[in-house]
This record gives sequence, structure tokens and C-alpha cells, in this order.
Amino acid sequence: MQPRTNLLDLGLKDVWRYRDLVMLFVRRDFVSTYKQTVLGPIWFFIQPLLTTITYVIIFGNVAKLSTDGLPMMVFYLSGITIWNYFAQTLTNTSTVFRDNAGMFGKVYFPRLTMPLSIVISNLVRFAIQFGLFVIVWLYYLLKGGSGIHPNWFIALTPVLIIIMGLMSLGLGMIFSAMTTKYRDLAMLLAFGVQLLMYATPVIYPLSSITGKYRLLILANPMTSIVESFRYAFLGSGTFAWSYLVYSLAFTIVILLTGIIIFNRVQKSFTDTV
Repeated sequence: MQPRTNLLDLGLKDVWRYRDLVMLFVRRDFVSTYKQTVLGPIWFFIQPLLTTITYVIIFGNVAKLSTDGLPMMVFYLSGITIWNYFAQTLTNTSTVFRDNAGMFGKVYFPRLTMPLSIVISNLVRFAIQFGLFVIVWLYYLLKGGSGIHPNWFIALTPVLIIIMGLMSLGLGMIFSAMTTKYRDLAMLLAFGVQLLMYATPVIYPLSSITGKYRLLILANPMTSIVESFRYAFLGSGTFAWSYLVYSLAFTIVILLTGIIIFNRVQKSFTDTV
């Protein structure tokens, strides 16, 4: 095997040849996560529902946060559905090389298959939770008088998902390289992701934020993703092409950075974990 000299070369041809291995990793993720649980994949529905109900009680009824006049259930569920995919993919990818160091030392396969399998397996989880959101959304839409006004921007949903997947992949590769040597970063990242959620309009609309804090929230590339998703399905939210282009540009930069760091350290992963 020839050493790589191009830092931007991910060896995608090798990944394609090992596509069956990627799907095996995806299956492994599902089995290992729910093998010893009673309810199994039903947790895909229970987790966002319980989280949404908690948000309705705490942030909606107690804190009285604005939902732009939308039903609290569908408002919070829309944010949770989007955020869960990004957060879970990022945190799972950030430790993938450390968690699988033993396998790396025994047999060769394209290292990218591991983080890609996480992106795909979480995409399946997202599809299930998105189905739950659609059911709740249709209920309020058909009920009438809910203030929900969907529009053609729903067609942008695949674009939003791709941006989220690539962003979490890029960030995950960066942190996975660092957590092999500095394991404390994994715990710091888990805590940071929780804090980042509050800097993202998941539990509140962007329209409720003004002044300098609004600029800080807009600096978060996930803000335009969540707001665009709400704007498309609920007809309420702050949508601007410039915000979406900013998120796309950030994703491209962070993905290229992740590729460069990944290619720099992948040969020494097994020496540092």
C-alpha cells in the first residue's frame, strides 16, 4: 500500500469497495445499542417524545418561552428532531477511533468507514424520528387553527440533512483525532454539545432574540438549519439564503479541516490510544 501524500485524499474509492463493511458497522451500531433493552428501537420514538413533553412543561408552561404562536408540541419536536441528529452524530464520531483502536491494530480497512457508518446509522435514526415529527405535524396541520403554514422550502430538507451530516462528520473527525491523545476532550465535548443546544434556537425562536445576543446565535451554523427547517414545515421562523450559505460555507471549511487532520494522524492512531 502506497503512502498518501495528498492531505485532501480520503481514499473514497477504497471506501466504496468496502461499502459492505460500512453497512455491517451500521448494523453493529443498532444491535450493540439496543441488544439488551426491553423496548429496543421503540426508544427512537420514546426519547424525542419524552424530551418534547419535558420541554413543553419546563420551557413552555413554566418558563413561558415564546414559540411564535405555534403549538408547543410541534415547535419543540421540530427542533429536537434536527438537533438530535447533529448532536448524536458529532458525539459518537468524536470517539470512534479511540473506541475501535483494537480493531484498527488487527486488520486493515479504510478508516473512514467507521465515522461514515455512524453518520449513516444516525441518519436511519433521524428518519424514524422525522417520521414521528411528520405524524405530529400532520395532526396539527389537519386539525386547523394551529398557525402552521408549510411552504415549498420543504424541498430543501435533504439539503439541510446533508449539511448537518457533513458538518458533524468534519467536526467529529477533528475531535476523534484529538481524543485519541487527550481523552478528557470527549467529556468536554459532551458537555459543550449540551451547552451549544442553548445557543441554538431549539427551545426558542430566533425572533425572540434581539441585540448582540442575536448576532451570537446567528454565528452558530446550526441556527440557520433549525430555523430553515421550522420555516419550511411550520411557516414560522427566520429564513434567509445568506444564513444558509453561511452554514454551508462553514461546513465545507470544517469538513476540509477534518479531512486534513484525519489524514495527518490516522497512521498514528494505534500508537496514541
